[in-house]
Amino acid sequence: MGNIAQGLNILKKNIKIAPEKPGVYRMIDANEKVLYVGKAKNIKKRIVAYSHLNKLPVRLQRMVSEINRMEFIIVENEAKALLLENELIKKLEPKYNILLKDDKTFPHLMIDVGSDYPCLRKHRGKREDKNKYFGPFANVLAVNNVLDILQKAFLLRSCRDAVFNNRERPCLLYQIKRCSAPCCGKISKEEYHKLVGEAIDFLEGRNTKMQEELSQKMMEASEKQDYETALVLRDRIRALTNVQQGNLVEYANIKSLDVVAIARKGDLICIQVFFIRNGQNCGNAPFFPKQTEDAGDVEVLEAFLSSFYGTHIPPKEIAVSLPLENQEFLEEALGTKIKTYAQGNKSKIIKMAEENALASLERKVALEASVQKNLEEMQERFNLPRLPKRIEVYDNSHIQGSYAVGAMIVATPDGFDKKNYRTFNIKNPDITNDDFAMMKEVLTRRFDKMTEANRPDVILLDGGLGQLHAVHECLKDYDLSGISIIAISKGPDRNAGKEFYHQLGRESFELPFRSPLAFYMQNIRDEAHRFAIGTHRKRRAKSMYKTRLDEIEGVGASRRRDLLNYFGSVEEISQAGIKDLQKVSGISKKTAEKIYNYFHN
Repeated sequence: MGNIAQGLNILKKNIKIAPEKPGVYRMIDANEKVLYVGKAKNIKKRIVAYSHLNKLPVRLQRMVSEINRMEFIIVENEAKALLLENELIKKLEPKYNILLKDDKTFPHLMIDVGSDYPCLRKHRGKREDKNKYFGPFANVLAVNNVLDILQKAFLLRSCRDAVFNNRERPCLLYQIKRCSAPCCGKISKEEYHKLVGEAIDFLEGRNTKMQEELSQKMMEASEKQDYETALVLRDRIRALTNVQQGNLVEYANIKSLDVVAIARKGDLICIQVFFIRNGQNCGNAPFFPKQTEDAGDVEVLEAFLSSFYGTHIPPKEIAVSLPLENQEFLEEALGTKIKTYAQGNKSKIIKMAEENALASLERKVALEASVQKNLEEMQERFNLPRLPKRIEVYDNSHIQGSYAVGAMIVATPDGFDKKNYRTFNIKNPDITNDDFAMMKEVLTRRFDKMTEANRPDVILLDGGLGQLHAVHECLKDYDLSGISIIAISKGPDRNAGKEFYHQLGRESFELPFRSPLAFYMQNIRDEAHRFAIGTHRKRRAKSMYKTRLDEIEGVGASRRRDLLNYFGSVEEISQAGIKDLQKVSGISKKTAEKIYNYFHN
């Protein structure tokens, strides 16, 4: 801990000059590293609280002792203060801020209402005002389940415009009664837009009598002996019933609500979020904030709300498991209502979220304990200088030298760090049949960009002693202090569990058969193998598609581009008729026939 009296003195000097306006403040140490980034409706009042040391947790007392200077940024309102705080925290990762690792976007359902024949499909990423969005859903499985049912209930198209505009006959979805085939005129524009309106009403929680109306239409169709229409209506009614059967009574009449609950085991914290929209549970997701030591549950919960809803659109209401200290500020910044409930349906959902948070936490504790034990044994068995925090595993994949790629995966005490996975397309065509040479190229390119932040503790190779010596030779000019290199080779008859491990300066050895550490080493090796093969297949598929168009006489780069822009993919081009191909600018009848004959020979 630094000089507490000196830090307190610097804090008091900054209180005198601090603005009494909304904004963001930064606390900076003597090495110009940012210690903490905070937001406030009134900056002066907020930093006065840090001067009352007896009311601060040990973590923040330590922070005050390290303050060398402070910076202030004034903004227009609370919302902009929250956005700026989030931006600075993600950029700077201050050591005393509670950090939320949340770099994913949640999937939504989207209807492009501006289109002549709107499409219902999944969407992830940037939103456009001209479209209608429904969600979020906690994961792809949740959105797929709802999409599957809605296709049966409302028969809206899900294909891309390039496919829709070039169809001459209905696709399989029409045959299995999941689309009304507007592409081929099987439904009028007016009737299709009526289906779109019904789908929007349903997704927004309106038109609760829809099933009754469909039942009446089904009876009328039956009386007219229009049994095909009656069957379609029956399937739509069943689909709507399936949606509603999965909903709990507690969700009824809830239009737009997120439920956020917290659970703690020691210094480890889990926050669980339930997404509820229009009486439907759209799934739930757990989050594990970092740097929460000595932080109270309310402080962590407020930090989570600031960070999470700084990058995600908040619902009309957020129900939380604990009363907040800065509730008014967060409500103004997020533009939503934040409430706690002691009774009623929403209190039951909060209780459910708390139980899920605790269960997620217990699973994580059990998993981390298992991984920690494996890493401790790994340190002992392989004579590592320290407990490994970053393990990089390398593998190559190719077919007789074609489409050669190298792959690197990263394993940490928290599991696989997929954000830091890397692929390397082998640049030298003369070495694609030489695994040693390929691995040398991959590791040389990797270590050319090594920094202290991404420096590995262990390099694990899929190979034997030859691979091990080759890697040591190619990395001899790099600083390998503290980095252990291990090669893993198949055992007798390629028996999983009987692998041999190789390190420079010691005899090759096996791990006890089916021991937890042996399973762990196999698991991370297999993950690298899976990633390498998957990357290789993608490259091969992409190259094959490109080659198919390249081989067609008379189709140069410009025509290839026009064809792909018009049809959207090589697959769609391969299915197009001669007349469809002629619709593309620059494609004559003769060229269209060449393209058609190429794909249908």
